[in-house]
Amino acid sequence: MKPKSGSKWVVIAALVGNALIAVTKMIASAVTGSSAMLSEAVHSIVDTGNQGLLLWGMKRSSKPADERHPFGYGMELYFWTFVVAILIFAIGAGVSLYEGFTKINSPREIQRIYINYVVLGVAMIFEGIAWTVAFREFRKHKGKMGYFKAMQASKDPTVFTVLFEDSAAMLGLLAAFIGLLLTQWLGHALFDALASIVIGVILSCTAMLLAYESKGLLIGEAASHEVVSGIRLILSHETDILSINEILTMHMGPEDVLLNISLDFHDHISAGDVERTITQLENSIKTKYPQVARIFIEAQNRIAHLRNIANKNGNL
Repeated sequence: MKPKSGSKWVVIAALVGNALIAVTKMIASAVTGSSAMLSEAVHSIVDTGNQGLLLWGMKRSSKPADERHPFGYGMELYFWTFVVAILIFAIGAGVSLYEGFTKINSPREIQRIYINYVVLGVAMIFEGIAWTVAFREFRKHKGKMGYFKAMQASKDPTVFTVLFEDSAAMLGLLAAFIGLLLTQWLGHALFDALASIVIGVILSCTAMLLAYESKGLLIGEAASHEVVSGIRLILSHETDILSINEILTMHMGPEDVLLNISLDFHDHISAGDVERTITQLENSIKTKYPQVARIFIEAQNRIAHLRNIANKNGNL
């Protein structure tokens, strides 16, 4: 399935912004010797690489199904999102914490501190723009749900990943600014080192949250309650169906849902009637929910279905 164009532009905007910011921060860190600025530079470099991985994941996930992957490559996007979380933790947070603790043990005086203020100000502008783009795209798709609930329910990890990264970046910039300000006022590089540690903690929390969300998508999440309820309503209007045994859904990608249905049909209808009903149901479901890419409908006696479930649970 082709990724949403809005999601792609969110990632591209973040990549361009972070690449420019990373170069600026790295130069400022080399000139001034600030640990907080070095941590921020590493943070931006990691974010730039992460956006590149997300774009790669979006490209890979849009590949059509083939013989080796009959359900397509949609879940590759979830895999690369998980990799992004690992990189944030291993590189971003790791380097920031290491630099902070090293600076505490071997403090270095910061030179030309005003350069850091200029760079942080410019970085806040670029990060603010990227954050605004991601936030608007996220708000557009969240509907009436709260932000936290929408994040949990979202099946498109690109938008909330960029939003998390940009939010962490804004908090990191704030921590760096406060650390440099305290260093200048109190004349001790300890606060610059502490700012680097705070940035590492922020990145660690962001990475763990991203890993948790992407893990759920990677192992398979059901379609939303609204979609499942809508499918059940379509099925309930079909007079040839005696009972709905089971409805199983799983997201194979942000806009790629696998649907399995077990139905008990009336005994008096013919095999041809069953086939026509199944065809009509598939057309109706795909028309209303185009994200349901694959539908498998099983005709099964309800008692036999319940017996199979009981036997399965008994063998667990």
